[in-house]
Amino acid sequence: MAIQRILIVDDSPTERYYLTDILVKNGFTVTTAENGEQALERIRADKPELILMDVVMPGANGFQVTRSIARDPDLQNVPVIICSSKNQETDRIWGIRQGAKDYLIKPVDAAELLAKIAALGG
Repeated sequence: MAIQRILIVDDSPTERYYLTDILVKNGFTVTTAENGEQALERIRADKPELILMDVVMPGANGFQVTRSIARDPDLQNVPVIICSSKNQETDRIWGIRQGAKDYLIKPVDAAELLAKIAALGG
């Protein structure tokens, strides 16, 4: 199934705008959330087909929210790509262990992002 609806979770307005701009220009429908709690509400309400998740946010961090999604029977089929400035290999491995399908380092490269989405069925 082609990915169409994407949720961006990031506490940075600049980052949300940047990612939204790339995705909308490529035909995706985008919703955004500023933190983990808001993200879980949006996921249940909007049923996105992909989630782009920041790690460092107020409240629950992206690793915790990704783990919550992966463990929830209603949400676990929604793939998560973590987009973080945390660029250590241990961060990437931890993100994948929490249930993320992929891990991108900020600043996110538009072509790489679109390739990762395509690989997931976009």
